[in-house]
Amino acid sequence: MGRAKENPRYNVISMRVSEEELRHLEVLMEKTHKNVTHIMREAIELFAANYEHSKPNRTTAVA
Repeated sequence: MGRAKENPRYNVISMRVSEEELRHLEVLMEKTHKNVTHIMREAIELFAANYEHSKPNRTTAVA
């Protein structure tokens, strides 16, 4: 029986990609020695950080 994980991941996301996007992913996987799941998790983190950094300040009054 496997060991219980501290942070289990139960949610699955599936997406379709073009041939060009797949080639980009394959190059990234080869260059970084990471699997597609790891690359996509990093992409989500980078997108979220960029979004938080670039979103407008909601406390500023609009004239």
